[in-house]
Amino acid sequence: ASSPGVSVLYRCRFMGLRALANAVLMGDKRLLFSDTDSGFLMYQITGRSWIALGDPVGATAVAEELVWRFRELSDRHGGWSAFYQVSGERLPLYVDLGLAALKIGEEARVPLPDFSLEGGARADLRQAHRRAERDGASFEIIPVQRVREYIPQLSRISDAWLEEKATAEKRFSVGAFSAGYIANFPVALVRCEGYPVAFANLWPTASLEELSVDLMRFGPDAPRSAMDYLFIELMLWGHRQGYRWFNLGMAPLAGLERHPLAPAWHRVGNFVFRHGEHFYNFDGLRRYKAKFDPVWEPRYLMAPGGMALPRILIDVSRLIAGGVKEVFVK
Repeated sequence: ASSPGVSVLYRCRFMGLRALANAVLMGDKRLLFSDTDSGFLMYQITGRSWIALGDPVGATAVAEELVWRFRELSDRHGGWSAFYQVSGERLPLYVDLGLAALKIGEEARVPLPDFSLEGGARADLRQAHRRAERDGASFEIIPVQRVREYIPQLSRISDAWLEEKATAEKRFSVGAFSAGYIANFPVALVRCEGYPVAFANLWPTASLEELSVDLMRFGPDAPRSAMDYLFIELMLWGHRQGYRWFNLGMAPLAGLERHPLAPAWHRVGNFVFRHGEHFYNFDGLRRYKAKFDPVWEPRYLMAPGGMALPRILIDVSRLIAGGVKEVFVK
């Protein structure tokens, strides 16, 4: 798909009501723009799988145009079209393409207009926040114009985090650390006794509909409650800025039906959710996000059924992990 240029790309990015539109700046995806340059769809190809990330960015009519063009494009090349991490709001668009819905988890979104640390329900968050401040933590937002000054310090934190977690960078639906990518965004920074120890790059929306983060990393000198402190401060900051939601991201495989008559995928997913801790801390991630009392919203993989589906699931995993071997590495 041809690109209409950087200026249109940035304009389209900020049309999104969801923070995931910022993933377009990772530079690892192909782009399909609408005929009027008023929206786009981001995707990647692996094997026969043509996998789009999220819902198309743009109005409903633009999204409908894009999903049909994407389907026609993949069909013309003998591929399977799939849409990963889409919302329930636009399911009819994909069903009209003949695709089946596979629930892959739930996204946690915290309403910000009334967010505060007051009240009994927020007691644990208050304690974590106070503990971090007693440990010398402070918070600031680095504006995008100054982020490049901090790249060496952010890089050291990121390298230490990757080493401590014994993990590799992920791709496709989450960013990987690079100076070029991080410099596109404001950065939330936590200092301890004045020294940077943790950070997250912000995914904003110009509409103030949603605020989120992509990379969130902390070094060995960060206080034990640094992650809680960073999220709390970001939610308070988002509240002051007038954002409606803070998106904590998806809890994979969460919220699948446990009924004996549930579809086979739900039974497999629940088994992995309960017993897959060697590869991914599914349950721990959901429990962590739950303490912020979010609204849980389902997210889906829309894909052809039948024999194509297992291969598409593998191809999605490969895209995110960065390769076949990496699928089985934390």
